Amino acid sequence: MAGVGNKANNVDFEDLLPEMADKLGGEGLIRELCNGFQPLMDKERGVITLESLRRNSAVLGLQDLREDELVSMLKEGDLDGDGAPNQMEFCVLMFRLSPELMEESWIWLEQGLLEELNSNTKRP
Repeated sequence: MAGVGNKANNVDFEDLLPEMADKLGGEGLIRELCNGFQPLMDKERGVITLESLRRNSAVLGLQDLREDELVSMLKEGDLDGDGAPNQMEFCVLMFRLSPELMEESWIWLEQGLLEELNSNTKRP
């Protein structure tokens, strides 16, 4: 899905991330990325299937993707190998496709670890 953009105005998803992050903040952006799951999922199974992705791909501007590209997207998001990404797997995929979020998460992790180390060294 990386690099797939709106062909009408040639804007890639990744190009919009900095602006979205500025407006929504880190947690808000993650929440919005994860919200993309609902319109794509198979309502009966609660996961994204090839059929539900095919049926709802226009929601993400992906109506022009070939069948093999849709299958590839499903495989990339399917971490447990059951053939259909659930909401957590979808969120992980969206996060992985968001380089700015990955960089920011490393900064948050580093800050958290430093704070934890500092608080442990100050204890008597």
